[in-house]
Amino acid sequence: MKGLIQRVSEASVEVGGRPIGAIGQGILLLLGVERGDGTRQARELCRRILSYRIFPDAQGRMNRSVMDEGAALLVVPQFTLAADTRSGTRPGFSRAAEPARAEALYCRFLEEARQALGHERVSEGQFGADMQVRLINDGPVTFLLEVAPDEVGK
Repeated sequence: MKGLIQRVSEASVEVGGRPIGAIGQGILLLLGVERGDGTRQARELCRRILSYRIFPDAQGRMNRSVMDEGAALLVVPQFTLAADTRSGTRPGFSRAAEPARAEALYCRFLEEARQALGHERVSEGQFGADMQVRLINDGPVTFLLEVAPDEVGK
């Protein structure tokens, strides 16, 4: 499971010109689900993202997390993060989880985040939709976090 996180001063997502999610200060997360991912990956990635220190402390060092800041989280499903881009000029998507599994794990991730932050601090995109995402990247600060899928046969 992969999460591309961006520290934002604000971010929003629309579907068909209609706003469906928005936050002020916080993290915009683009979430990619790969084959082999499960509940463990969703839980672990959520824990890492919510505790990842990307907000400045009093000395200006990245030493505070979204939880420390009381900031918000906007989670947008992004299957293209699971693309295989190692060769050629066109991405392959054989690493992406099947849509039903990916949606279930996306929802599981949202549940984990809402349990930790509260419902009012977690906003979301729409799985499988053509979305327009707007953001003001603060910094810019962007990181790719990954939790490896379980090995086959385990």
